[in-house]
Amino acid sequence: MIEMEAKLLLVEDEPGMLEEMHTYLQREGFRVLTACTGKEALTIARTERPDIVVLDWMLPEKSGIEVCREIRQTSHCGIIMVTARSDESDKIVGLEIGADDYLTKPFSLRELASRIRALLRRLRGPEDMSTFLERDNLTISEAKCQVFKDGQEIQLTPTEFKILYTLAARPGMVFSRLQLLKTALADEYMGYERTMDSHIRNLRRKLGDDPSNPRYIQTVYGFGYRFGEQS
Repeated sequence: MIEMEAKLLLVEDEPGMLEEMHTYLQREGFRVLTACTGKEALTIARTERPDIVVLDWMLPEKSGIEVCREIRQTSHCGIIMVTARSDESDKIVGLEIGADDYLTKPFSLRELASRIRALLRRLRGPEDMSTFLERDNLTISEAKCQVFKDGQEIQLTPTEFKILYTLAARPGMVFSRLQLLKTALADEYMGYERTMDSHIRNLRRKLGDDPSNPRYIQTVYGFGYRFGEQS
């Protein structure tokens, strides 16, 4: 099973909740590390290189947002933000700094495990190592979840990669936000179509795509997005 090899880092400052998550996920077959503060989380993330970080928004010493931003500077592991804040604007902030998913408290441990498995599937991709796309100066490897521009690797989150691959696989085809959610992300963000705009902004920035005249990811106003046919 995919979870048997996966290493998780749980970051939560409530001891009771942290122990609950640790016990449940360990029983589910994951390798589980824990941290109670933002600084401790960063130290463990650097030394242990987890596959997935489950990261609380409110933490002592460093906030979850700060931790997420610093992890993203050196790692493309999966990040799931956990918070009691339910405003869509907060979700967008988390996604814009590099989180892949967002869970609002209270949530069931079963849902948490399901989100982790879904993110691992996106992160690891299929077994076939030969699947890749050549689009102008971009090389996109589906199996390895890697993107190269002029031979230089571009670090994307698993979510950003899946969106890019979905668009690049069908140049010129227009995808609505909802279609991208269904095709690229399954059911994890259903009901939050506007979060797709945050991912697109991040992708354009990382690809060096001019938002006023994009070369790769183009906006079709009133419909959604497409990958440029000339790319």
